[in-house]
Amino acid sequence: MPQAWSDKDERQYEHVKKSAKDRGRSDDRAEEIAARTVNKQRRQEGRTPNKTTQGTGNPNTAFEDRTVEELRNRATQLGIKGRSKMRKEDLIQEIRSHQ
Repeated sequence: MPQAWSDKDERQYEHVKKSAKDRGRSDDRAEEIAARTVNKQRRQEGRTPNKTTQGTGNPNTAFEDRTVEELRNRATQLGIKGRSKMRKEDLIQEIRSHQ
Protein backbone atom coordinates (compact mmCIF):
# COMPACT_ATOMS: atom_id res chain seq x y z
CA MET A 1 0.00 0.00 0.00
CA PRO A 2 1.20 3.52 -0.68
CA GLN A 3 2.59 5.34 2.32
CA ALA A 4 0.16 8.27 1.92
CA TRP A 5 -2.88 6.09 2.57
CA SER A 6 -4.65 6.50 5.90
CA ASP A 7 -5.85 3.64 8.09
CA LYS A 8 -9.32 4.19 6.65
CA ASP A 9 -7.90 3.84 3.11
CA GLU A 10 -6.19 0.59 4.11
CA ARG A 11 -9.44 -0.82 5.53
CA GLN A 12 -11.37 0.21 2.43
CA TYR A 13 -8.70 -1.39 0.22
CA GLU A 14 -8.89 -4.71 2.10
CA HIS A 15 -12.69 -4.68 2.05
CA VAL A 16 -12.93 -3.99 -1.70
CA LYS A 17 -10.19 -6.54 -2.43
CA LYS A 18 -11.98 -9.24 -0.42
CA SER A 19 -15.29 -8.40 -2.09
CA ALA A 20 -13.73 -8.65 -5.57
CA LYS A 21 -12.12 -11.98 -4.71
CA ASP A 22 -15.45 -13.27 -3.38
CA ARG A 23 -16.95 -12.44 -6.77
CA GLY A 24 -14.36 -14.61 -8.49
CA ARG A 25 -11.74 -12.05 -9.54
CA SER A 26 -8.08 -13.10 -9.61
CA ASP A 27 -5.76 -11.80 -6.88
CA ASP A 28 -4.09 -9.34 -9.25
CA ARG A 29 -7.38 -8.04 -10.60
CA ALA A 30 -8.88 -7.74 -7.10
CA GLU A 31 -5.86 -5.71 -5.96
CA GLU A 32 -6.14 -3.44 -8.99
CA ILE A 33 -9.85 -2.84 -8.43
CA ALA A 34 -9.28 -2.10 -4.75
CA ALA A 35 -6.39 0.31 -5.38
CA ARG A 36 -8.30 2.16 -8.09
CA THR A 37 -11.33 2.47 -5.83
CA VAL A 38 -9.31 3.90 -2.93
CA ASN A 39 -7.38 6.29 -5.17
CA LYS A 40 -10.58 7.52 -6.81
CA GLN A 41 -12.07 8.24 -3.39
CA ARG A 42 -8.91 10.10 -2.35
CA ARG A 43 -9.03 12.22 -5.52
CA GLN A 44 -12.70 13.06 -5.00
CA GLU A 45 -11.94 14.15 -1.45
CA GLY A 46 -9.04 16.31 -2.67
CA ARG A 47 -6.44 14.34 -0.73
CA THR A 48 -4.23 13.75 -3.75
CA PRO A 49 -3.16 15.99 -6.63
CA ASN A 50 -4.67 15.32 -10.01
CA LYS A 51 -1.66 14.70 -12.24
CA THR A 52 -3.52 14.37 -15.52
CA THR A 53 -3.42 17.24 -17.98
CA GLN A 54 -7.12 16.69 -18.68
CA GLY A 55 -8.21 17.34 -15.10
CA THR A 56 -9.34 20.54 -13.51
CA GLY A 57 -6.92 20.25 -10.62
CA ASN A 58 -7.42 19.55 -6.98
CA PRO A 59 -10.83 20.97 -6.06
CA ASN A 60 -9.45 22.24 -2.74
CA THR A 61 -6.72 24.32 -4.42
CA ALA A 62 -7.36 28.03 -4.74
CA PHE A 63 -7.95 29.21 -8.30
CA GLU A 64 -4.88 31.45 -8.06
CA ASP A 65 -2.70 28.38 -7.41
CA ARG A 66 -4.01 26.42 -10.40
CA THR A 67 -2.45 26.42 -13.84
CA VAL A 68 -4.04 28.23 -16.77
CA GLU A 69 -4.68 24.83 -18.36
CA GLU A 70 -6.58 23.64 -15.28
CA LEU A 71 -8.60 26.86 -15.27
CA ARG A 72 -9.42 26.50 -18.97
CA ASN A 73 -10.56 22.92 -18.38
CA ARG A 74 -12.86 24.12 -15.59
CA ALA A 75 -14.13 26.92 -17.86
CA THR A 76 -14.90 24.30 -20.51
CA GLN A 77 -16.97 22.35 -18.00
CA LEU A 78 -18.89 25.51 -17.13
CA GLY A 79 -19.44 26.42 -20.81
CA ILE A 80 -17.59 29.74 -20.65
CA LYS A 81 -17.10 31.24 -24.12
CA GLY A 82 -13.84 32.90 -25.21
CA ARG A 83 -11.78 31.08 -22.60
CA SER A 84 -8.88 30.31 -24.95
CA LYS A 85 -8.05 34.00 -25.27
CA MET A 86 -8.48 34.87 -21.58
CA ARG A 87 -5.68 35.64 -19.19
CA LYS A 88 -5.47 33.74 -15.92
CA GLU A 89 -7.07 36.58 -13.95
CA ASP A 90 -9.97 36.77 -16.41
CA LEU A 91 -10.51 33.00 -16.24
CA ILE A 92 -10.65 33.13 -12.44
CA GLN A 93 -13.17 35.96 -12.53
CA GLU A 94 -15.41 34.19 -15.07
CA ILE A 95 -15.25 30.85 -13.22
CA ARG A 96 -16.21 32.52 -9.95
CA SER A 97 -19.13 34.30 -11.60
CA HIS A 98 -20.46 30.98 -13.01
CA GLN A 99 -20.42 29.00 -9.76
